[in-house]
Amino acid sequence: MSRKSVLPVYEELNSLLFYPVQYEGEELSKNVFYTGAAPNQQAIPAVEYLMSKDGGSAKRFVLLGTDYVYPRTTNKILRAFLKSKGVADADILEEYTPFGHADYQGIIAKIKKFAGEGKKTAVVSTINGDSNVPFYKELGNQGLKATDVPVVAFSVGEEELRGVDTKPLVGHLAAWNYFMSIKAPANDEFTKKWSAYAKAKNLPGHKDKPLTNDPMEATYIGIYMWKQAVEKAKTTDADKVIAAMAGQTFTAPSGITSKMDEKNHHLHKSVFIGEVKADGQFSVVWKTPGPVKAQPWSPFIPENKGKKDEPVTAPKKS
Repeated sequence: MSRKSVLPVYEELNSLLFYPVQYEGEELSKNVFYTGAAPNQQAIPAVEYLMSKDGGSAKRFVLLGTDYVYPRTTNKILRAFLKSKGVADADILEEYTPFGHADYQGIIAKIKKFAGEGKKTAVVSTINGDSNVPFYKELGNQGLKATDVPVVAFSVGEEELRGVDTKPLVGHLAAWNYFMSIKAPANDEFTKKWSAYAKAKNLPGHKDKPLTNDPMEATYIGIYMWKQAVEKAKTTDADKVIAAMAGQTFTAPSGITSKMDEKNHHLHKSVFIGEVKADGQFSVVWKTPGPVKAQPWSPFIPENKGKKDEPVTAPKKS
């Protein structure tokens, strides 16, 4: 919602916004570089994994989210994707809760009933913020284990698990483009740099337990790519930097060479499915063979047919 609110200002002033968080797609702007995931770089692969033998061969899906634009649009795309795979509407349960929602007793009971009707069921969670704590706690209270009904989350990472009792979460899943636990020389450097910085600055929480996560990696990549583009353009002029950003590459902490697409202002990103461990970290259980090109306009939304995968210059306000 914040991005949607500020976007007209960036376009009017011809400034640059680097957006480092996963989002719902269905947007392109020449003034934005999307360094977080589009739905086909997180949500779609996560559901494909849940449907696979390795992911439990799920046949029924609960689309559970916080009530705002990202979950609703992502779930619109996922519902259309599931339908294309032959999943009937009767096998999809869609529920939304407001920001800060804390009472998940009724919803978990509904999920248990839905899952008990004879088909393997999985939950796709776009719950955001503090509501994740009571949600996972209630899963544990009602004995809904990951082996029975796995939950894959798109907004739960290392930072969200800080200080949380992870016992009820062990075995549940998250889909991201980076995990702190990834073994790669670039990640070793990234985590060591952050640890040294956090301790030197005496950052609350991070001084004693420095954590990295997906949005931090996306921010890190974006800053360095902007630096490289400015050096290439020999100016900070927005239009010249935009042109110089096309095709920029950077050795990402996720272990890949991350590339900014020449046209659509999105990073090519690998996708990882991580399983929650007792220490609040993630064990990678699945990953794409290599980087995935973003699809800003989802092909599962019929009205997107014919839309160009390229930003259009916004008209200047008179």
